[in-house]
Amino acid sequence: MTMVRRVMGGQARWLLPLCGLALLAGGLVAASAGGWMHRSPQTSAALTPADPDADMPVPKQHSSSSSNTTHVTGIEIPLRVGLEAHVQAQLSDVLAFYRRELAKRGWEERPDGAEIAADHVQLAFASPKGPATLKLGRAKGETIVSLVQRNTEAAAKANFLPMPGQARLIFGYLVPDVASLMINDQTVKIAGGVNHPQTLDLPPGKYSYKLVVSGYPLRTDTITVATGEAWSLSFDDDKKPDQIY
Repeated sequence: MTMVRRVMGGQARWLLPLCGLALLAGGLVAASAGGWMHRSPQTSAALTPADPDADMPVPKQHSSSSSNTTHVTGIEIPLRVGLEAHVQAQLSDVLAFYRRELAKRGWEERPDGAEIAADHVQLAFASPKGPATLKLGRAKGETIVSLVQRNTEAAAKANFLPMPGQARLIFGYLVPDVASLMINDQTVKIAGGVNHPQTLDLPPGKYSYKLVVSGYPLRTDTITVATGEAWSLSFDDDKKPDQIY
């Protein structure tokens, strides 16, 4: 059985069997800096990395940080690597830090789809391993960092990459009942037994969907997908969609 494993920084870790659905989505968003943020005296000096050699840099001035990776059984390299951090510095200083440090690592900022505001920034990059996204926000006097890098090689090996401009759904159902997914005005039958992977490509967008098992609705919900990301849609009643790639 194919397994997707997410490993969190510290002691927390969990396993996710691919017995539901994985929806591929993807959005590349870019931004340019601009001198719109006030620089406080305490953060006027340039931020420095805690580990200059780390693939996912974090400033020394962070108050907390954690990392997570997503793996598929049989594929050694992770599908997705994420970093979350709280930094005691102005948003403009953290933005300058990441632009500088990511450029050193060969990340190229994408020019399309910029989102910039006084209290948040979203940037997209093309990294040596695949598409990446940087999100910055503000809370309780700190800058909140979310940095994600996706590995195109690992996703291709796992058959998670959709057709260009599309999002991909990946199915695998482990219980030998009749199951189906109703989405985008179509019904897709889901094979029972031990992991029968199925795929369906969709245009990016927001969809209402329904999971049906043995003729009974299991869940009705909505999900937003964009080009290039992967999401797992579980058959568990209380399990929300989880990004895999």
